Amino acid sequence: MVPFKTKVSSNEKQLSEQIIQKNTKNSNKLKIKIGEKTFSATLSDNPTAAAFKALLPLSLNMNELNNNEKFAQLPKSVPINASVPANIQAGDLMMYGSNTLVLFYKGFSTSYSYTKIGKIDDVTGLVNALGTGDIKVHFEIEKD
Repeated sequence: MVPFKTKVSSNEKQLSEQIIQKNTKNSNKLKIKIGEKTFSATLSDNPTAAAFKALLPLSLNMNELNNNEKFAQLPKSVPINASVPANIQAGDLMMYGSNTLVLFYKGFSTSYSYTKIGKIDDVTGLVNALGTGDIKVHFEIEKD
C-alpha cells in the first residue's frame, strides 16, 4: 500500500500553478457569461485579440445600440488593425477603435471599420440572453 500524501510542497504547488497559467494563456477559447447563459467563443490569432486576452477576466456593462449590438469601453486601449468587414455576423466580437468592444447579436452589412478579435462558436440563445437593454457580460479564458 502506498501512503496517501496529504501535504503539497511549495514546489508542487508552484508547478501546478505554472501548468494552469500555461494552459490558459495558450488557450484561444473564451467563455462569455451573460446572465445564466454561458457561450464559448474562439479568439482570432492577432495582436488585438492577444491584448484583449491579457485584460481577462473582465466584467463589462455593455450598452445596447441599433438593436444588433452591445458595446462597452475597455479599461485599457488595445492595438488595432481595422478594416471594413464584408459583413457582420451574429456572434462576432470586434473592436471599434482601440478601446470599444462590440458584441454583435444580429448580422448586417456595414461601412464602419472594425478589428475582429473573435466569434461565438454557437449563437443559439444569444439574442434572448442579451435582451433589449444594457447588460453585464463577463469574459474569461476557457480552461481546458
